[in-house]
Amino acid sequence: MSNNWNKGVTLALEAPGKFTTISNLQQASWALIEDWPLDDGEALNRALLVIEAAIKGKKTAEQARFAFIAAAHEAQIEIRD
Repeated sequence: MSNNWNKGVTLALEAPGKFTTISNLQQASWALIEDWPLDDGEALNRALLVIEAAIKGKKTAEQARFAFIAAAHEAQIEIRD
């Protein structure tokens, strides 16, 4: 099972207009823990759980990707398609 996503998520994580691309479970987990503007949130907590489950093979990488995107929306982080 791959930890890489089919399509990376490009978002303004560090500052508005400063985009970075997250393309796998490890990068997503690191971003949520280290760089996220919110310390707490329903979507953030869910994303952390889904990513952890995906790393263990209990969820798919795509489920983790969708949870990560939901957390970004919750934190009002700009996402570039």
